Amino acid sequence: MTRSIGLVVVMLTPVILAVPRAVTAGPVLPEFSPSNFAPNAAIDNPYFPLRPGTRYRASGTVTDVDSGETTLEVDEDFVTFETRVIGGVTARVVHARSWEDGVLAEETNDFYAQDKDGNVWYLGEDTTAFERDDNGNVIGRSTAGSWRAGVNGAKPGYIMPANRTVGFNHYQEFSPNDRALDQATILALDETITVPAGTFTNVLKTQEQSEVEPGVLENKFYAPGVGLILTEEDLDAAGRPLTTIALRSVTTAAVPLPSGARAGLFATALMGMGCAARKVIAPRVPRP
Repeated sequence: MTRSIGLVVVMLTPVILAVPRAVTAGPVLPEFSPSNFAPNAAIDNPYFPLRPGTRYRASGTVTDVDSGETTLEVDEDFVTFETRVIGGVTARVVHARSWEDGVLAEETNDFYAQDKDGNVWYLGEDTTAFERDDNGNVIGRSTAGSWRAGVNGAKPGYIMPANRTVGFNHYQEFSPNDRALDQATILALDETITVPAGTFTNVLKTQEQSEVEPGVLENKFYAPGVGLILTEEDLDAAGRPLTTIALRSVTTAAVPLPSGARAGLFATALMGMGCAARKVIAPRVPRP
């Protein structure tokens, strides 16, 4: 979650586990060891695949909680061919950009790696948010929220565990000194979700929150073979979102795709190139 609306930090004592295999009273801070990573290992967790050359585009109308003003947000994540060594692990770089009403608002490099057990770890981010005047000129930059595992006391967490169990609550990042304390709880494993990119089954639903933003909740939905397809932000007391950001297209470079992801990704790639929309049913993945 990137929007900061509060300054109160409520620290919880994390539970440290090696690998989750059952519902736990979290938030769990996974035990991190560089020795559990193979050099240049592919990130092919079915719910968070990161194939270099893949570009995800999502959008939605964002409503300001306080003013009620709306903004068209467009998000783009590109899985680069670059890697960085973070915390002793070779991490894949994902270049993320966000536009508000056509103006670049934020630019980030996120760092991910998959361990030998299939867990995908979030190892840090270098983020810059741009402040602009009424004419669109950049008048300020903020790197708040940037962090890296092993720096300033920061520890990595799971962005997507290998063993997915309803009720499992885990840290995605743990860097109190950098105000980066996002956590997620798995709510469901069998959702069916329709977004502009298609209709997907066996969708994993999580709810995210941060101790930096008490009371601010959002839901995320991950489709097998694709990854994040929908984000519901600023949930009210009844669980209704004020804002939704939905996947619109996935395009790939001319490289082989993971088996099982081809149908959904190629169909959404055609859509991204301006072809007629079509219904996409994601391949079924055995439940854990």
